[in-house]
Amino acid sequence: MAAAAAAAQDELNQLERVFLRLGHAETDEQLQSIISKFLPPVLLKLSSTQEGVRKKVMELLVHLNKRIKSRPKIQLPVETLLVQYQDPSAVSFVTNFTIIYVKMGYPRLPVEKQCELAPTLLTAMEGKPQPQQDSLMHLLIPTLFHMKYPAEPLKAAASPFNLAEKPKTVQLLLDFMLDVLLMPYGVIDWNNPAIINKMYKVYLGDIPLKTKEGSVLKPEMKRESVSTRVKLKIVPHLLRSRQAAETFPANIQVVYDGLFGANTNAKLRSLSLQFVHHICIICPESKIKPLGPMLLNGLTKLINEYKEDSKLLSMAYSAVGKLSSRMPQLFTKDIALVQQFFEALCKEDADTRLAIQEALSLMVGAYTNLEGAQRTLMEVLVASYLIKPEVQVRQVAVKFASTVFPPNHIPSRYLLLLAAGDPREEVHGEAQQVLRTFPGKNEKESSGKQMPSFPEMVHYIQDKACHQMKTPAKYTTGTAALPFNPATFGEIVLYLRMCLAHSAGVVPTSQSLADMQDQAPAIGRYVRNLMSGNHISLSSSSSSKSAETNPVHMYIGLLQQLLTNVGGLPVMYCLLEVVSVYPEKLATRFVDKMDWIKSLMNTNKEEMRELAALFYSVVLSTMSGDELRASLEQLIKMTKDNHSPEVQHGSLLALGFTVGRYLAKGKCRTRELHNIEQPNTAIMPDQEQLIKSTTEIIGSFLDSTSPFLVVAARTALGEIGRNGPLPIPSEGPGFTKLQLVENLLARIPSSKETNKMKERAIQTLGYFPVGDEDFPHQKLLLQGLMDSVEAKQIELQFTVGEAITSAAVGTSSVAARDAWTVTEEEYIPPSDLKGNDVVPWVLDLILNKHIISPNPHIRQAACIWLLSMVKKLSTHKAIKSHLKDIQNAFVSILSDSDELSQDVASKGLGLIYELGSEEDQQELVTTLVDTLMTGKRAKHEMTGETVVFQGGLSKTPDGQGLSTYKELCSLASDLNQPDLVYKFMNLANHHAMWNSRKGAAFGFNVIAAKAGEQLAPFLPQLLPRLYRYQFDPNLGIRQAMTSIWNALVTDKTMVDKYMKEILEDLICNLTSSLWRIRESSCLALNDLLRGRSLDDIIDKLPEIWEILFRVQDDIKETVRKAADLALKTLSKVCVKMCEPSKGAAGQKTIAVLLPCLLDKGIVSTVAEVRSLSINTLVKISKSAGSMLKPHAPKLIPALLESLSVLEPQVLNYLSLCATEQEKTAMDSARLNAVKSSPMMETINMSLQYLDVSVLGELVPRLCELIKSGVGLGTKGGCASVIVSLTTQCPQDLAPYSGKLMSALLSGLTDRNSVIQKSFAFAMGHLIRTSRDTSTEKLLHKLSSWYMEKEEPVYRTGCALTVHSMGRYSPDVVKSHAKHVLPLAFLGMHEVPGEEKGEKENSTLWTEVWQENVPGTQGGIRLYMQELITIAQKALQSQSWKMKAQGAAAMASIAKQTGSLVPPHLGIVLSALLQGLPGRTWTGKEELLKAIASVVSACNAELQKSVPGQPTISDIVQAVLKECRKENLKYKMVALRCAAGVLQATKEDRFQELADIVFPMIKKNSLESMGTGLPKHDEEDEETREKEVQVESLICAFETLSKAWPRSPETQRCYRQDFCKLMCDRLKLSTWKVQLGVLQAMNAYFKGLLLFDKEHLDPVALTEILLETCSSITHSLENKSYTSIRTEALSVIELLLTKLQETQQWESLTPESTEHLIRSLSTMASDSRPELQEKAFILKKTLESLD
Repeated sequence: MAAAAAAAQDELNQLERVFLRLGHAETDEQLQSIISKFLPPVLLKLSSTQEGVRKKVMELLVHLNKRIKSRPKIQLPVETLLVQYQDPSAVSFVTNFTIIYVKMGYPRLPVEKQCELAPTLLTAMEGKPQPQQDSLMHLLIPTLFHMKYPAEPLKAAASPFNLAEKPKTVQLLLDFMLDVLLMPYGVIDWNNPAIINKMYKVYLGDIPLKTKEGSVLKPEMKRESVSTRVKLKIVPHLLRSRQAAETFPANIQVVYDGLFGANTNAKLRSLSLQFVHHICIICPESKIKPLGPMLLNGLTKLINEYKEDSKLLSMAYSAVGKLSSRMPQLFTKDIALVQQFFEALCKEDADTRLAIQEALSLMVGAYTNLEGAQRTLMEVLVASYLIKPEVQVRQVAVKFASTVFPPNHIPSRYLLLLAAGDPREEVHGEAQQVLRTFPGKNEKESSGKQMPSFPEMVHYIQDKACHQMKTPAKYTTGTAALPFNPATFGEIVLYLRMCLAHSAGVVPTSQSLADMQDQAPAIGRYVRNLMSGNHISLSSSSSSKSAETNPVHMYIGLLQQLLTNVGGLPVMYCLLEVVSVYPEKLATRFVDKMDWIKSLMNTNKEEMRELAALFYSVVLSTMSGDELRASLEQLIKMTKDNHSPEVQHGSLLALGFTVGRYLAKGKCRTRELHNIEQPNTAIMPDQEQLIKSTTEIIGSFLDSTSPFLVVAARTALGEIGRNGPLPIPSEGPGFTKLQLVENLLARIPSSKETNKMKERAIQTLGYFPVGDEDFPHQKLLLQGLMDSVEAKQIELQFTVGEAITSAAVGTSSVAARDAWTVTEEEYIPPSDLKGNDVVPWVLDLILNKHIISPNPHIRQAACIWLLSMVKKLSTHKAIKSHLKDIQNAFVSILSDSDELSQDVASKGLGLIYELGSEEDQQELVTTLVDTLMTGKRAKHEMTGETVVFQGGLSKTPDGQGLSTYKELCSLASDLNQPDLVYKFMNLANHHAMWNSRKGAAFGFNVIAAKAGEQLAPFLPQLLPRLYRYQFDPNLGIRQAMTSIWNALVTDKTMVDKYMKEILEDLICNLTSSLWRIRESSCLALNDLLRGRSLDDIIDKLPEIWEILFRVQDDIKETVRKAADLALKTLSKVCVKMCEPSKGAAGQKTIAVLLPCLLDKGIVSTVAEVRSLSINTLVKISKSAGSMLKPHAPKLIPALLESLSVLEPQVLNYLSLCATEQEKTAMDSARLNAVKSSPMMETINMSLQYLDVSVLGELVPRLCELIKSGVGLGTKGGCASVIVSLTTQCPQDLAPYSGKLMSALLSGLTDRNSVIQKSFAFAMGHLIRTSRDTSTEKLLHKLSSWYMEKEEPVYRTGCALTVHSMGRYSPDVVKSHAKHVLPLAFLGMHEVPGEEKGEKENSTLWTEVWQENVPGTQGGIRLYMQELITIAQKALQSQSWKMKAQGAAAMASIAKQTGSLVPPHLGIVLSALLQGLPGRTWTGKEELLKAIASVVSACNAELQKSVPGQPTISDIVQAVLKECRKENLKYKMVALRCAAGVLQATKEDRFQELADIVFPMIKKNSLESMGTGLPKHDEEDEETREKEVQVESLICAFETLSKAWPRSPETQRCYRQDFCKLMCDRLKLSTWKVQLGVLQAMNAYFKGLLLFDKEHLDPVALTEILLETCSSITHSLENKSYTSIRTEALSVIELLLTKLQETQQWESLTPESTEHLIRSLSTMASDSRPELQEKAFILKKTLESLD
């Protein structure tokens, strides 16, 4: 046991020694050598069985960790530790701690050493716990990068790691490396082939290839594929890589492994499918070719075999879709796949269906060019799926039918027609859309094949119809059966009509019946052609058969069938059309179906009745006279049927149409007869009579109460009037032409009429002069039409325009033609007509009355009529001769406020221009430009109706006016092509009116297209202007210009092409004098910069920035907003441009941008500009990274300056007004705000990239800024930058430290404490990087400031700086300790004055001192010489404060050291004594205290005489001199000092002291007796004075007692006086003084020589004792203060003892004894038992004397 204990003690001692050595290690080198020697053995001690030893080791290690962690350079013995770690016999406790130090030490090793030890790390892992293996891996992995490996991989022996023998470790390493690989670094370039190949290699392992290399691979070298978990980690990275998608064959191997591998799971399958999608999207053409078939096989295999997870299936299906859009050729041959998918679509669940639907939709493209059997197969397939119950299946089938087959493929069209009748909207909608949209005109090459030919399609439908009728598929309605359901049938008929139009050579349309009617003449020609047998290929014997097989007849048959059973307006129209175009041949079919037609005339739809009536009249007009008469009479009878208004309506219309046709026929016949010159066998009188009565009957309905009958009557009369003279009298009683005209004219303005009724009235009026060359009321009628203008009847005015045009030219109007057989363009009026043309009169009326009317509505209407006339009568000589007047009329309307009026006028101008000859055109342009630019305007007469506009010509209430046209005009003039203004007007078409039926009739779109072609050559000049105009704030201009832009700029790359020109124009116009242009330029710029590459215009960027900065301060708010928008966009674009990925362009951008933002942006007076500039700079600094480096010297100072500029000025003001404390708090907050500001963020960004190359330029600017910078922010920022520089590039900064230090020096004395602190903070960091000489200079400077300058700010500056140096650069302070510490020591003794700062200063100095010395005593010993020197210097200072500080420091030195030895003793004392002479100053007391403590401590040394050391008597002399000073407080200190010195040196100077002190005591006693009661105000003062008096008395007695010498002579002189003094005071004083006196008495009696054998003098003693005993009784009986009783007892005890010793009892008189006994008796009842006891004993003693 004992041996074990001894061994343990021994171990503990060893550890203690190690601890001691660690404690003594001063430098890193010493520490390192101790650690490398002792750390491994110390760790082994952890295996000790003794608890105490283990505890001690832990203590040592804790200490060691603290020291190692703070010194990153210290190396640990890693090699030894690794050996120790691998020791198999080591306890786990030891290995656990050993690995801690391996982990700590390995990264500290130099790279070469790390590489050398790397294999050992690997070896060390074997068989160790998982966490430790991981730790070692973490150390190893970074090293692998730096290692040298053998060049040839097969020489494995040469490998540093001999891995072949460590299979487990290899596995570990591989797993770990994979984890490292798969860590989310974010910086890996996933398109790097090397990385991707590695990933594949890891995923797939080594796949044995059937090649030489494959067989060479040794089994142990072969890599297995990784686990599924790792695969799941790898595939997501492959999904991020473009490279991975291209890498063949690995990509397909991964796909197959993921889909069908042995260990795959749902997650991996899903990822693999995503990878297939990725490949389909990313892989380029060349590389996807070989993959396609394999991918397709894989996917179809998956789809066939894998049915569990519908999500996965969905992904597989959509992958097939994607693949088909990439590689259609793979699919083209494989129609079975389509069938399989269609089948799946019928069966799968809803989610999967969606994916299949998507896939099929994508696959459609692969089958567009099928031929022969393949195509037929597809037809059958689609047909079979079009009738499936699932709606998705039908939808996809429609898609196939519409896309796979060409548009003229009849079977597929038929399938679509069936689908168009599908009940579900998604199916029939798509089918109808395909059927009704006609392929565009631009596909000219395929124009022949855009639709099936009419005959073939009809035949096909007919066959199908016959077939359908025989199957259950037919549709039954009521009694009849139809081959197709009504929806399909309707679609079929419309489609046939489209085929008919297409075959007839016109563009098919099925949307509007009116548009369809325009095509009738063309269709008519084609129908005649068909009927003449040219198209019938089937020759057949019987003509009737051939009639039935004629496509036209088939078409009519289908129409009839549908119309009979279902009806429908379009069907009715188609039938009417086909019969009307060739009534001679086709109407006869219906002669026997008149009743059927009549039934159609009685349906409940108005339009239907109208069409049926027309049809009826067409059929009727082919009949002979008698039948005609009978039918007319029957119709007349029907009009009388009041029960059914529908019947009346139909029959009225039929009457009108029939009579009209009859009259037209009559005209033709008359004309033919004229030509043949046979006698006139025209209309028979009875027929004439019938027509007259018919007309009158129709007329009778004009005033019907039923509106639609009124419309019918008007329509009927119009038809009659159009085709011939009305068979009624001109005027007179009854129904006459005049009455008719007046009736109709009266209705136009009526508010009771609907628009339709008005339109019919106007049309009818317009027709009368057309059919009747002698119409008597032509001018009345025209005048009436023109006077019927009302507000807001725009559409109506177009109708009026047409009517006026027709009525003005009369019989030669195109309205006279048969619209079914002749188009407007083809129509030529017969030459032999008698003219009734009044165009010049109408024109004159319009131009001179209506266009200049003050009523804007009339002007607008007149403009529309004029346009109508110019358009319809362009060749008319009246128009041709008035071009200029008409142009003026249109120009005058241009300035109207109404948009439509302007638009109509501008269109009119374009038309006029086209009509003129060359010289006309020249003249017209000049006039137009002149009028537009000078703004001369036609005067409108002022009447009651006039609306007066505010503002001039180009400003009407809604801001439109002429401005648009002025801009167009100036555009044209700038191109030197003024006539282009007409083209612009044609293109600036933006009114919805032109899209209406009436507007479209003018055909302006055609004109615009032509204008666009003519303007193309001027694009380069136009583009920049137009681009800007699209953003004009004036809506009219904006719309007009956008229309022109859209018409001219069809190619979207134009803007990029003309980027520079556009930009030039915008930059130039940003500062235009017109706000509108400035605003539009800003908005245009905003648009232009978005999403475009600006590489070519980098040089322009600063200019744009600067100009926008100016515009941002525009006078107009909208312009400012626009500029703000543009600037924000510009900022975004520029930040993007500054990314490192942009390379040289990025560098260039930064170079041009920074000066602009720094010089103009951040310092701008406009707040928005400043904030945007700063934000931009911050963002640029974030995105530009290292590219900022070359610009840092400019960027950083500029931003630092901005820190103050951008601070709200009010803060400076507040700071000035605040108290010191508030100010400090506020300034600290300001500085913190600055440090977290965006500018500082930018500065910190750029600081990261600094190095030598830049510092040379930056430092001088920084120094300049530190010295001259104003503002808290800038100064604080500068300090912060310096601190960052010292941490980020200390080595590079070294050469510049001196400069920066001298710059910072100025700030250390800044009046603002916050700035002072931050500069001191910076200096504390900077000192690390500076040369020693600079540091010394600095310390010298600080020292001289501290010693010589009196202002507190200097002293605070020194304290802060030195403290900061101590905290942040402790090494520097240690190396300059001789300069720093004495100053700190002196600083510690700063005497706190009224300013609180000084208290803080001394605290700072104390910290510096304590941090750097081994205890104050040790520190003073170490630096004694320096401390004395500085204290001496302080004592000699001119400043009293500094003197005091020196004194305090000296005192401290003296007190702390205990005993000083020569020569220091002499130096210290001399210095102290030198400070004594002269006047009294605050703090001088410290010198006296110091002298006292030195003398008392070093008394022995002072006895010896040493040269240069003051003698005791010198000291006493000097001190006594001070005791004579008047200042009472000081005097007290001096007295105490003197007492202390005399007590220590046993010198006898009582006489001199008594001379000083006795008067003091006596004076005091006199004063205290003589004082009366003080007045209240003086009470405080009194109290204070009293306290001092008391204090001085106590001090006096204390001094005397200490200086009481053992000298018989002196005692003889003073023993009596001294005793009397004390006794007197005992009776009279306060308790404090009494206490002092009693203590003095004690000392007095102790030193009284009368008690010595040699100096006995009983008489004197008796006298003294008598005095004493009589006075001390007061004290004994003092009930208030225990301390006084105690002290008095101890005096009596001392006396009795002394008397006993010398047996001088006789000197104590009985009187005295009695006094004492009496007093002691009173103490028997004392509250303190010990005093009771003591008193009792003493009493006993005294009593025993008796």
